[in-house]
Amino acid sequence: MTQKEVALSVNMDQSQYSKIEKGKTDPSTSTLQKIAQALDITLAEMFASDDLFKDENSYDKSLMEKLRLIDMLDDEEKKSIFNIVDGLVAKKKLKDTLQNALKSA
Repeated sequence: MTQKEVALSVNMDQSQYSKIEKGKTDPSTSTLQKIAQALDITLAEMFASDDLFKDENSYDKSLMEKLRLIDMLDDEEKKSIFNIVDGLVAKKKLKDTLQNALKSA
């Protein structure tokens, strides 16, 4: 699939999808799930490439294994995990934004 086709299938602007592919932005887990569905692969398969993580440390490898395990859960369980992760990321971003604002004041 082309970038445009994937972007359209997940209801995303092509330029935003391009940034995800290039690693210039970090997508949410729900966005990753949508992209995986559009590509007709599992979320674990998206990260299963040997070349993609050959230079990563053991922590990153264990994270990839956890993603493979998450992929084995049913859809409702996956949704719950993705909501938790999205909430934690949003909390971190808010905390960082507030800290930066206080430093600037």
